[in-house]
Amino acid sequence: MNNLPPTERTHILDQNQAQRYILDQEQQPPMQPPMQPPMQAPMQLPQPPLQPPEFMLPPQTQAPAGQQTVTMSQVEGGEGLGDVIPDKETAPLKERSSLAYTSFNFINAIIGSGVIGMPYAMQQAGFGMAVLLFILVGLVTDTSLVLTIKAGRLANADTYQGLVEAGFGKIGFFIQSILQFLYPFISLISYNVIVGDTMTKVLIRVTGVSAESVLAKREFIVATTTLLITLPISLYRNISRLARISLVSVGIIIVVIICMFVRLPEMTAIVAEDPEDWSFAEANIASAIGILSFAFMCHHCSFLVYESLADNTQQRWNKTTHISIAISALLSFLFAIAGYGSFRSYVQGDVFENYCWNDDLMNVCRGLYAFTILLTYPIECFVARDVLETAFFRGHQPQPMFRHAILTVVISIIAMLISLTTDCLGVVLILNGIFCAVPLAYLLPPMCYLKLQEGPLFCRDKWEAWSVILFGSMAILVGSITMFTNLNEVSDCSHGKEMEYCIPEIFNATMSPVEVEEFEE
Repeated sequence: MNNLPPTERTHILDQNQAQRYILDQEQQPPMQPPMQPPMQAPMQLPQPPLQPPEFMLPPQTQAPAGQQTVTMSQVEGGEGLGDVIPDKETAPLKERSSLAYTSFNFINAIIGSGVIGMPYAMQQAGFGMAVLLFILVGLVTDTSLVLTIKAGRLANADTYQGLVEAGFGKIGFFIQSILQFLYPFISLISYNVIVGDTMTKVLIRVTGVSAESVLAKREFIVATTTLLITLPISLYRNISRLARISLVSVGIIIVVIICMFVRLPEMTAIVAEDPEDWSFAEANIASAIGILSFAFMCHHCSFLVYESLADNTQQRWNKTTHISIAISALLSFLFAIAGYGSFRSYVQGDVFENYCWNDDLMNVCRGLYAFTILLTYPIECFVARDVLETAFFRGHQPQPMFRHAILTVVISIIAMLISLTTDCLGVVLILNGIFCAVPLAYLLPPMCYLKLQEGPLFCRDKWEAWSVILFGSMAILVGSITMFTNLNEVSDCSHGKEMEYCIPEIFNATMSPVEVEEFEE
C-alpha cells in the first residue's frame, strides 16, 4: 500500500476507520434512557400585600406635560432646618420651573416686610448715600448668592445648613442654627408691629370708632390677629400651598408703589420742608445698611429656589440671581423714592404711619399690605419651629402633633408679647438686619466658599469672597456702634398719633383756605 499514490492511500485509511467505528457501535450494549429527576412541588411565589380599594387611596398628582420633575418633600425635624430636602423613596414629585418663573419666585422671597422700611433707610443714610448703598448692597448680595451655590456644589450640599456643616462641622451648624432661628423669629415680631400699625388706621376709618377705643388699640389688634388668624394657620404641618399665595405680594407692592407716587404731589405740598432734606449723607449710614440687609436677605431659601430651577447649572443660577436682585433693587428703590420724596425728614420706620388717617387710597394699601403679611407669617413660623425641632428633638422622630402644637403656640405667643413692647418698626428692622441678616448673607456663605474651594487662601479666585466678608464685617462693627450710640434716635417713632401735617390748623400758615378745605374733605 506504500506504493500507492498519497491520495488513494488516504482514501483507503478513511474507509478502514469507518468500518472499525461501525463494528464498535454494534458491540456496545444499548444506551439506557436518562433518569428523570423526581417531581417537585411547584415553587410558591410571595404574594403581594393586599391593597386598599381605589377610593381609599389619596389622589395622585402628576406634573403637567412638558415640565421636568424632581423628588422633594417637606421634612419635619430632619437634617434641614426649615428647608425642603430630597426624599427619594416616598416624596411626591415637585415641578421644576423655567428661569423666568424661578426669578419671579426669588423676587417674592427677597421683597417682604423689609420693603416698607426703604424710605426710612434713605432718610437715615441721606439721599445720595442711599442711592450708592442700594447699588452696593445689591451687588454684594448678588455675589454672595452666587458664592452660596458654588460652595454648595463643592460640598455636594442641598441645604444651607448642610453647607455650613460641611465647611465648619457641628460648631458651624450650631451657630447657623441660632441665626436661622433668630432671623424668622424677629421677622415675626416685625410682622406683628406692621399689622398693629396699619390695621388701627383702617379700622378707625372704616368703622368710625374713636382712636381711644379698645378696638382701635394696636395691642388688641395684634393679640386678636395672632390668636384668631396667624396662630391657627401656623398650626398646619404642610404650608406649601399657602406659600404659593405669596406670589401676589409682588403685584401688591407694585400697586402700593403706584399709589404712593399718585399721592406724592399732594403730600409734598403739605409736608414742611427741612434744610437737611435731600442731603447727600447722614450719620446713620450703618442703620440703613442693616435695613437693606434685612430686606435683601434670602439666603435661607436659596437652595430651594436653586433646586426648583430647570436645568440648574451654575450659569443659569447666576443669571437667575442677577435678574432677581436687579428687579428687587429697582422696586425697593422706587418704594424708597416715593416714600422719602413725600415725607423726607418726617419718614417713619413704617412709612404707612406717615399717611393721614383719612386717606382712603392709602388705607386700601394698608389693608392689602397687612393681608400679605398675615399670609407670610406662617412661613416664617414654620422655619423657626423647625429649628427648635431639629435642635432639641432630633432623636425623637417622627414629631407628634402635641409637640408640633406646643412649639407653634410658644413661638407665636412670645413673638406677640415682645411686639407689644414696641411700636417702632425701624429698630426691629435694624436689629434683625445687623445681627442676623448680615452674618447669614455676607459672612457664612463666603467663609464656606473659602474653606471648600481648593487653592491658596488669597488666590485670585477667592477675592470676591474676601470682599463680601469685608463688607459684612464692617457692617456688623459699624452698625453695632451706631445702633447703640443712637438708640434713642432710631427708636423714636410716632405710632398712634396723627402726623402734624395732617391737622390743617397747624399748617394754615402754609396752605391756602381752598387747600385746607379740600384736605379736610
